[in-house]
Amino acid sequence: MISMLVLWLHTNLHLALALSCLVAASAGIAIADVTIDACVTQCSISHPTLAADMQSLCGLSSSIGSLLGFSLSGVLVHLFGSKRVYGLLGLTSGLVVVTGMVLKESPSRTLGLKHVNGRLLDAGSAIWKTFQYGQVWRPCLFMLLSAAVSLHIHEGMFYWYTDAKDGPSFSKEAVGSILSFGAIGSLVGILLYQNFLKNFPFRSVVLWALSLSFLSGFLDLILVLRLNLKLGVPDYFFIVVDEFVSHMISRIKWLPLLVLSSKLCPAGMEGTFFALLMSIEHVGHLLSSWGGGVLLHSLKVTRTRFDNLWLVIVIRSLLRVVPIGMVFLIPNVDPNATILPAEMLMNRRSEAVIETEKIEMTALISNEA
Repeated sequence: MISMLVLWLHTNLHLALALSCLVAASAGIAIADVTIDACVTQCSISHPTLAADMQSLCGLSSSIGSLLGFSLSGVLVHLFGSKRVYGLLGLTSGLVVVTGMVLKESPSRTLGLKHVNGRLLDAGSAIWKTFQYGQVWRPCLFMLLSAAVSLHIHEGMFYWYTDAKDGPSFSKEAVGSILSFGAIGSLVGILLYQNFLKNFPFRSVVLWALSLSFLSGFLDLILVLRLNLKLGVPDYFFIVVDEFVSHMISRIKWLPLLVLSSKLCPAGMEGTFFALLMSIEHVGHLLSSWGGGVLLHSLKVTRTRFDNLWLVIVIRSLLRVVPIGMVFLIPNVDPNATILPAEMLMNRRSEAVIETEKIEMTALISNEA
């Protein structure tokens, strides 16, 4: 919230400070996101049959927020300018602060430095032990590699959308509305998974989603080659359908991986381990962005040159075949099944029982005294 307000109110902001504010804002969002993920993961372990429902609910909430944001982004930037929009983002960050105050939780005990170091060593040992299970490191490897080879070329497509010579010359408001249809596609993908796909094995759902993702990638090729106009389909309508379909498939592919990730977290360190799993996946997305940038640069696709954009799309789409060949790394188990050994899921429960027994024994001793 403070970072967004600084970007809004500072009149002559240095580039380094501006980047620092953006990084700080992203870090704040990530911390809040991981905290909620820890709550959801802990509930997924204690109520395994509701894991898919909870992830669907989180995805539904996120997609609704994205729909509102994308629908208003272009209009707000046009009306108020980019700096004032940062001020509005500061206000929405304040709503997250209020939400944090509403959450109820028991206060934690103050631990000494020596005890904290011991807990950190225990956590590191538990993480290493968990990653030694094939059912854990194999899906992690899949998430990393599948994200890395799915090259990110949205920058090139964005400039083509707004180009007056080779592209459809869309305005900022039009691009914002197009992205809002992507959020609607995510909502539909969540509803499809929740109502029809959540009880299917993880591997089957991801396999079909990857296959559809490979096919949908060529919709961009039809658009860039202007084949849609030859078929009598307007640019805006075709792009809206493309955005809707791609986000719907992406959400269907991602939800089973989220449910699977929540089942890979050992008890007592749900937030730490889930954040680690998501970091692995985000590293893959970072490699994807770098790879897409290198591909655009290598084929000389710039803000004004789009001669080889079609070739970039073909290469990007063909690389989507690679994750299909790695789908065997995902456990072919029922989403309601338990993946980790029982002893890794009982630590927290046994500690809670021992702690309760100590409290009850203390009360008995006090009464006798």
